[in-house]
Amino acid sequence: MSHGLFRLKPVDQASGGGELKRSMGRIPLLLFGVGSIIGSGIFVILGVAIPKAGPAVLLSFLLAAFAALLSALSYAELASTIPASGSSYSYAYVTLGEIVAWVVGWMLMLEYGVSVAAVSVGWGEYLNSFLGSFGVTIPAEFSNPPGDGGIINIPSLIVVFACAFLLIRGASESAKINAVMVLLKIGILIFFSVVAFTAFDGNNLTPFLPLGLLGVTAAAGQVFFSYIGFDGVSTAGEEAKDPRRDLPFAIIGSLAVVTALYLIVTLAALGAQPWQQDEGQGSEAILATIANNAVGGSWAGDVIALGAIISIFSVVLVTLYGQTRILFAMGRDGLLPKVFTRVSPRSQTPVANTVIVAIVIAFPAALVSLGQLAEATSIGTLGAFTIVNIGVIVLRKKHPELPRGFKTPLFPALPILGIVLIIVIVAGLEPITWLVFAVWMLVGLGIYFAYSRRHSLLNSTSE
Repeated sequence: MSHGLFRLKPVDQASGGGELKRSMGRIPLLLFGVGSIIGSGIFVILGVAIPKAGPAVLLSFLLAAFAALLSALSYAELASTIPASGSSYSYAYVTLGEIVAWVVGWMLMLEYGVSVAAVSVGWGEYLNSFLGSFGVTIPAEFSNPPGDGGIINIPSLIVVFACAFLLIRGASESAKINAVMVLLKIGILIFFSVVAFTAFDGNNLTPFLPLGLLGVTAAAGQVFFSYIGFDGVSTAGEEAKDPRRDLPFAIIGSLAVVTALYLIVTLAALGAQPWQQDEGQGSEAILATIANNAVGGSWAGDVIALGAIISIFSVVLVTLYGQTRILFAMGRDGLLPKVFTRVSPRSQTPVANTVIVAIVIAFPAALVSLGQLAEATSIGTLGAFTIVNIGVIVLRKKHPELPRGFKTPLFPALPILGIVLIIVIVAGLEPITWLVFAVWMLVGLGIYFAYSRRHSLLNSTSE
């Protein structure tokens, strides 16, 4: 039985049979990664992180970026070696075995699915805030889920189905629209920085380390999740024109672009007002408030709200894309029903897969207050990161002969350090988050033993 559970997928089968169209070049992939990382995080996290570290929150962002980089390097190597749609699921299938691959795939379903539903709910809140500046508001019963004073969250339905429609039209078309949105939200964050720098006062940066190094590490744990998303690039492995060269560039490049942008925005925010004033502004208000104070009016805050709307739409688009490609890979391996693998001959996209995912995600987004469930996505993400760091070590040892478009430097020290940092981060998560995650994994294992193990394409050769 253990042999069946840990059966490995041959490396030469991991990238499929060319069912999907290779239509994404280097720059669209880079913007895909940037769009996936920059969500609502930067619009809200400063109000939480600055009070923990003061001006030294700049160091927190650098520390969090380094922690993310360790896993990004492993993703870059595996993506250039095994350019498959399944991302870390496919990597685990090749290196650690079927049961581990299933666990990773199930974790990714939690990460992608629930995070899309959660940010879709947030999109409606930002939309209402933006429309309110023009005297228009969506009634609470149609902009909030039951339990939060509403009947149905219509904006979340709109954003999920709009993104699904774009994905059905084609990956390249979706990448073009995403590129436009990413450039717009980068422009809006640069706009904020320019406005905030007009009120810059260097005295606001002193003392630089008022809450000590413990404050820096505490804030780093918070802002780390603002860097998650670069792994979404690896789900485009079978639709990238030159995956061995372009996937590592997009994964590491997107992290570099986002880190530079986060540091500029944070420095501008710190210089524009004393950091003590940021206490209690743990919402989208912080950037808008700083911008409005700098210009002496409310129009700058309206621009920031527009940036959040565009930003979240982009995240829903690329995350929904990643979810469908992972399910496509799992269906192709027989671990999920074949409906997830049907590709439209016109657009060369998994249409039925996309429709199913959109409906399943839209339902909780419109009708459920997600609450703590959204926090459990962080464990799913970090679990996948851990497997990738282990997988890159295993693949380097088992198959050193494979062509690699990128190699992780200082091997194996950096992947091991990446695992250690992830353990430190997850140790700080709430017990209820672990409980939700445990229940989710038990359900997943039940499905595996009831259906997936028997239907696996590797079943006949290993049982």
